[in-house]
Amino acid sequence: MQTAAELAPPASSGYSSKPELFSSGGKRSFILSLILVLVTLATYNSLAHNGFINLDDNLYVTQNEHVQSGVHWSTVKWALTSEDQANWHPLTWLSHALDWELFGKNAGGHHYVSLLFHACNAVLLFLLLQAATGFTWRSLMVAALFALHPVNVESVAWIAERKNVLSMMFFLLAMLAYGRYARKPSLGRYSLVALCFALGLMAKPQVITLPFVLLLWDYWPLQRFGAAAAKEASPGDLYAPAPFIRLVLEKIPLLLLSAADAVITMDAQRTGNAVRTITEYSLYARITNSIVAYARYVGHAFWPIHLSPTYSHPGDGIPFWQVAASGLFLLTATGLVLLSRRRYLLTGWFWFLGVLVPMIGIVQVGDQAMADRYAYISFIGLFWMAVWSFCETTKDWKLSPRWLVAPACIALLGAVFLTHQLAGYWHDSEALWSYANSVDPADFLARANLGKTLVMENRPEEAIAEFSIAERLHKYPYSEILRFADYEMRHGHAEEGAARCRRVLGEAQDPKIRLVGWVDLGVADLTLNHLSSAKSDFENAVLTDPKDPGAIVGLGLVAERSGDFEQAAEFYSRSISLQPDDLAYFLLSTALEKTGRRAEAEAAYTRAQQMSPNPAELLQKVHELLPGS
Repeated sequence: MQTAAELAPPASSGYSSKPELFSSGGKRSFILSLILVLVTLATYNSLAHNGFINLDDNLYVTQNEHVQSGVHWSTVKWALTSEDQANWHPLTWLSHALDWELFGKNAGGHHYVSLLFHACNAVLLFLLLQAATGFTWRSLMVAALFALHPVNVESVAWIAERKNVLSMMFFLLAMLAYGRYARKPSLGRYSLVALCFALGLMAKPQVITLPFVLLLWDYWPLQRFGAAAAKEASPGDLYAPAPFIRLVLEKIPLLLLSAADAVITMDAQRTGNAVRTITEYSLYARITNSIVAYARYVGHAFWPIHLSPTYSHPGDGIPFWQVAASGLFLLTATGLVLLSRRRYLLTGWFWFLGVLVPMIGIVQVGDQAMADRYAYISFIGLFWMAVWSFCETTKDWKLSPRWLVAPACIALLGAVFLTHQLAGYWHDSEALWSYANSVDPADFLARANLGKTLVMENRPEEAIAEFSIAERLHKYPYSEILRFADYEMRHGHAEEGAARCRRVLGEAQDPKIRLVGWVDLGVADLTLNHLSSAKSDFENAVLTDPKDPGAIVGLGLVAERSGDFEQAAEFYSRSISLQPDDLAYFLLSTALEKTGRRAEAEAAYTRAQQMSPNPAELLQKVHELLPGS
């Protein structure tokens, strides 16, 4: 088995007459780091012209009053205690708050901060690998692949995904601190590792696997593993070897931090209804999707074409041949890695597999099958497997290292082209989701998000078309179907909205869902002037919940449109007694006016105006419910 000394480049390898620029290791590392930063910034420079998108950017920044209040003690207190957006990540919240203070609504500033974090991470990765392995150019290539690979565009170009690049920075700082600790173990050095890890967890729980990553790091490249290594160690060894049990015990404080963060994260995700139930995604669906997703991730690493911001979960619909082929590939790859007995392959492969475990979908969060952002840390293992294997193969063939320059440049230029192109699709919401639909027309998440974009752009006909396709592709919760039905009814598609309501009422058993279904169906029938059906709908709603003001107002509308103004006024008054509302007061004023009770009508009208935040919008709504009023 090769040792670090055997893998290190020979002292004289054709590079004895170095340019003065690279006359010392420190100067060379600085110059290469600077080049890495400049190339990364140039590749992603178009982000400065990108805007916010409708995928969480509003919830994280543009509509978040806590973030927009700036960095104050109240913001810090909120960030430390908030489980908003089904996550606990106080450092992420504070970074967004600081950005808002600096840039406000200028999305370019927010984007560039994320880009600077990404460039910083590339440099940290380069320095980490160089310090641990002794290889400068191999480490630079791995860092360059990380910096420029298109799979990382999502983490950099999506403002709401700041948590990815921020947590990665602390993850790499923790690993650098661990390398320092491994050279000369001490409590102070270990405390720095724990502190960086804790800060990473406070940015995003994706770094939760760090204790296991450090065990792999002990195996290679630090080579601290085993009692035999500890006995054979000499005072001049770079890293302090230790028996395996001690290396495990060493990680227990970090494992406790991981466990605590896992508990907090699961609680936040359950509270935020992000965790999907076993009825939504069966255990079979989760396992089969995980197997296929692992294989797809490897494919994306080496052939990053048609990457998408969303990959809809297929549920139980994955063809068996895909599961079998993916499983066979993973088993074969694992077997070959084990048989090779090359430490860098073992560490890289199990780094890739292990880092993805919390995000692979056994615990299903959201409706995605996989996500490019989950590859941000995990792909590092694949990158160094590829780079080290290529270099070792050419070394075995006794080829000059200069032969590696051309293929390396071609790979990086290809990555730059694809990354620059993909970053352009993140310019705005419509561009992003139109692109995602072109990648996979059957992606229900992309269809739904494009529909939401079209809603914001006041293009209801196009939005309804996208929502209809999304619903055909995916079994949405009844609450979402009813929300869609309501949107259809408000934009001239009452028949379609009514059909959806009837379908929900024919299937759903939850009283809350049925109540909304009956009220929405009543509104649809009222819009279609089916007064007897509307009356029956609202009566069923009242039977479901006798104190629902919406159902009672609906009965009032049926009565008023049938000419029974006295009964309409009674229903509106009853609704107001349950829940005072500007619409109910306005409707009451119209009914009272028609019964000749002008003074009471005037009082109800005045009250409606006082309560309404937007009288013109209220009047429009009344005209829709009572045509000709």
